[in-house]
Amino acid sequence: MKAIYSSLALFLCYISVFAQENEKPIPDPVVFETSHQGTFHGKNINYKAIAGETHLKNKDGDPTAAIWSTAYIKDDPDASKRPVLFIFNGGPGSASVWLHMGVFGPKVVKVDSDANSDDGAAPFEVINNELALLDITDLVFIDPVGTGYSHVIGKGKVEDFWGLNEDASSIAQFIRLWITQNQRWQSPKYIAGESFGTTRAATVTAALEGGGQAMALNGLILISQALDYQGSTSTHDNIGSYFTYFPTMAATAWYHGKAGQGKDLEDFVEEARVFSYQDYLPALYKGNQLSTSEKEVLAEKVAYFTGLEKEYVLRSDNRILTSRFKKELLRKEGKTIGTLDSRYLGEEGDHAAEGPTLGDPSSYGIDAAYTAALNDYFSRTLKIKIDRPYFTSNRTIGGKWNWRPVAEGSYWEPSYVNVARSLGESMRRNKDLRVMVANGYYDLITPFLDAEHTFARHDIPKERVEMTYYEGGHMMYNHRPDFEKLVMDIRKFMGM
Repeated sequence: MKAIYSSLALFLCYISVFAQENEKPIPDPVVFETSHQGTFHGKNINYKAIAGETHLKNKDGDPTAAIWSTAYIKDDPDASKRPVLFIFNGGPGSASVWLHMGVFGPKVVKVDSDANSDDGAAPFEVINNELALLDITDLVFIDPVGTGYSHVIGKGKVEDFWGLNEDASSIAQFIRLWITQNQRWQSPKYIAGESFGTTRAATVTAALEGGGQAMALNGLILISQALDYQGSTSTHDNIGSYFTYFPTMAATAWYHGKAGQGKDLEDFVEEARVFSYQDYLPALYKGNQLSTSEKEVLAEKVAYFTGLEKEYVLRSDNRILTSRFKKELLRKEGKTIGTLDSRYLGEEGDHAAEGPTLGDPSSYGIDAAYTAALNDYFSRTLKIKIDRPYFTSNRTIGGKWNWRPVAEGSYWEPSYVNVARSLGESMRRNKDLRVMVANGYYDLITPFLDAEHTFARHDIPKERVEMTYYEGGHMMYNHRPDFEKLVMDIRKFMGM
């Protein structure tokens, strides 16, 4: 019997030693710090760029992920009450490259402001961003796990981070760590998010309220908001989406000379907005209860606003999916329309297809420029040397994303993602929390009427919400006049 116990003890000891020998040690976080000087809004600013990893840990203190961030911090002997702006993009699966190199960073990449040409191939022009906000706030760009250089480590698993609540928890943990390490608990705190990044912003706001370390935010800057996904999901039988996308289709038709000619954009958009509420939405709900003559009259108005032929509108039963609209509006010219920005046009070989076949021209028209600019800037200016690729986007994340708003095992029926009411609750718990919502007239993925409709409901205090509008798309800052207007609107929102 003793021999058996002795053998078992030796075996367990062997297994323990073997496991320890094969468990890879976790290296310390890598950090790159450089000093810089720049002129922003007419002020000479000395600042540090600190790019590197922050290790997240589980409740047992074991490292689970290395979050990559790039922070720009003004040289200030007393920065304890200087504002901090945390910035991230969306996806899920997108790094912060777009907001970093598009509008907020000290350097930005130039793309065609008028959306007339594809970005082509290198070299691309990168310019000093004299409108960066470093004169009024420090900037912290965050790349969620699986994007940029951020990745799981140690006992971490991707499923611990790739989900609506899991993602918010990790970003909230990072923000608390950054604030603590940099002694900035008394600083006014803001978040700027784009697209799904606005979904994340609302969810992170709620996460920061709990966890035994309550942190109240001063403001959210929601660029191309996506809080209630019903209004930004163009699919059959989703009546709300036909309604929310309609004024954006009208604006797009106006831009391409197919509707509203002789009228100002804002006047034509308002006309489409009124029609959407007063005539279109009630008709959509009536469906086939409408008479043939009523459908004819409705089709004439839909054609008037969208620039589509009345016969096509009737064949579509007065319900136009955005995928079809993007192909149909300029079909005779052999052009397809962009999704992120409907000013962009693509040329495709298949002219009979129901929708675009090459993808989104407003995406592939800029992505090479952004990717090259960021990688070059990181290596040459910030002196970052990393032996793994920087993922500006990670498409594998979307298929593995957990959209459940409740804990695993809790009863839940699939429904549209909606964090709008959660934001309203956060605003009512925090009297100082204000929200700016930036909307592009030519955004065919998160339409501006959806933003208006979302914030008109869900018990959100409207007196603390500011709606701003731009003659660009989802990334309105790619249009230089809107770049400048967006920056000025944010400065005003932050009280500067």
